[in-house]
Amino acid sequence: MNAVTIWGRLHRALVLVLFVSATVLVWVWYLPLIRENASLRRAQFRLEQEVRLEQEKWRQKRAAIEALRNDPKTIERLAREKLGLARPGETVVHFTGPEALTAPARR
Repeated sequence: MNAVTIWGRLHRALVLVLFVSATVLVWVWYLPLIRENASLRRAQFRLEQEVRLEQEKWRQKRAAIEALRNDPKTIERLAREKLGLARPGETVVHFTGPEALTAPARR
């Protein structure tokens, strides 16, 4: 009777050791795949953020193009800013940044 209990305990211990060994083996086998999956998810998240940023830039540029095509006030504002144009009777004043103050004067 005592021998049966020892064999039963040994059998349970063997099954437990085999289960733990199989679990560790599967974990070690899939660990590189888990790490690669995590790395790919981070890369995917970063790329999705870049795509959203580029889409927002595209929307802004598209709105600027539409404004240039359809809004005469936008064209007038750009002409005033970029070309220094003014309507008759107006005075154009150009402001310079701080770097212009420190640069040597040219003669």
